[in-house]
Amino acid sequence: MTPGDGTLTLLLCGDVMLGRGIDQVLAHPGDPTLREAYVRDARDYVDLAEAASGPVPWPVDDDWPWGDALAELGSSEAVRILNLETSITRCGDFASGKAVNYRMNPDNLGCLVTARPDVCVLANNHVLDFGRRGLAETLDVLASAGLASAGAGRDLLQAQAPAVVERDGTRVAVIALAHASSGVPRSWAAGTDRSGVDLLPDLTDATAARVGRRVEAQKRLGSVVVVSVHWGPNWGYDVPRDQVSFAHRLVDAGADVVHGHSSHHPRPLEVHDGRLVIHGCGDFVNDYEGIAGHEEFHGDLHLLHRVSLAPDGALRSAELLPYRSRRLRLERAGPDDVRWLEGVLDRTSRAYGVRVRRTPEGRLALAWDAEPRK
Repeated sequence: MTPGDGTLTLLLCGDVMLGRGIDQVLAHPGDPTLREAYVRDARDYVDLAEAASGPVPWPVDDDWPWGDALAELGSSEAVRILNLETSITRCGDFASGKAVNYRMNPDNLGCLVTARPDVCVLANNHVLDFGRRGLAETLDVLASAGLASAGAGRDLLQAQAPAVVERDGTRVAVIALAHASSGVPRSWAAGTDRSGVDLLPDLTDATAARVGRRVEAQKRLGSVVVVSVHWGPNWGYDVPRDQVSFAHRLVDAGADVVHGHSSHHPRPLEVHDGRLVIHGCGDFVNDYEGIAGHEEFHGDLHLLHRVSLAPDGALRSAELLPYRSRRLRLERAGPDDVRWLEGVLDRTSRAYGVRVRRTPEGRLALAWDAEPRK
């Protein structure tokens, strides 16, 4: 909250991948074994990053991967929500049929704690990379550290339960969902007697109505409601119509922010009925540095979304804070990178009624046509 004016501040991150190469440079690297088609040792990803940008002083401190972003994440008044796309486990049960598996040694949990997340979203396509035993350990490790999670659980009831944060008298409820379009195997869906993620069966109006009833229940409790959804492909700016429609239905049911993620780069932004829809936050922390391919999307650029809401959840302002990944660490993006982000996000968001402009501080600010909530 901002003292005196009732503004609620959210800090929204996309995918945070603390496994594989990131795990290896921390103080307590886990088993580096991988079963990928071309890489069998997680330390190879550190080598790629060093070849691209220079030496990483490993072992690094817990705050190293967050780099310059920690100054913003340390904001005491903000509610910090991130998509934790990594299992936290020593389990060796590699999930079958997965091309990539992410895990972080639980002894490296300090790297996550240092970012002070209020909610770790777990409804994604990597939280069960080491099976249901790995998920159980992940849930235990997060709970033991006092870190709230949403979107996965020991059964469907727990997976569907919102994470609730109280901030200066405001109740924020985070509902987390996943969709198969992001690569979540349907076998990962939680059930009445089976652990897993809260997996949407489809994006039909009927499914939107069922989720909408959960949103309405939280609104009746006076909550600001964030619906965090893991969906869509890794690359590209086109947002499928069914995803746009589903997001609109969530807002119509009372959602104040739709926090989309899964894409490796930022996707268009929208303001529907006065509420923010982020169609794809892009990655925030990963070990992709030095990997060739898809250079046109500038996957080394990452955004932290700073969102200000009125007490009723209406969008007051939104800033995008640009960073660049270098030596497996986030550093402030330079003017040329900020200018490139401005151009692509303004162009792709324009169809949704949003304009993106640089600020004198080197950030990006959203402007939109005001629409009162019906």
